[in-house]
Amino acid sequence: MSETLPSIGELMAATVPMARTLNLEYLETTAERAVVVLPDQSDFHNHVGGPHAGAMFTLAESASGAIVLAAFGDQLGRAVPLAVRAEIAYSKLAMGPVKATAELGRAAAEVVADLDKGERPEFPVEVSITREDGAETAHMTVVWTLRPNR
Repeated sequence: MSETLPSIGELMAATVPMARTLNLEYLETTAERAVVVLPDQSDFHNHVGGPHAGAMFTLAESASGAIVLAAFGDQLGRAVPLAVRAEIAYSKLAMGPVKATAELGRAAAEVVADLDKGERPEFPVEVSITREDGAETAHMTVVWTLRPNR
């Protein structure tokens, strides 16, 4: 009998309390792209009835973490992924459910090559947050590192 490994979404929900609290839905988690949805929930609305900025930040950061796990999960035995810094720009009013789509800003092979050289590589993850009509409501860049285990 073979065991089924948990999906990255299941892993995130089990290990990241904020992702679980916000009921984030992981639609796609590959090394090329992660897509995560924040359902429309009144408990996380702001003063105008849309998702709170903090909930949108957590959504985008969670999408960036999902792609990092998908792209570098095979490196976890020798390095720990850590967010270094993040910047978010809110551009349009968000209402209803919002979707974060994350993509690596640097080739995974380059990052692993730096790790192979004994370096602590940094790499950006670009995240677009969109409404149901497809309009981008925010854009976030999260810079991650793989900290080598000592």
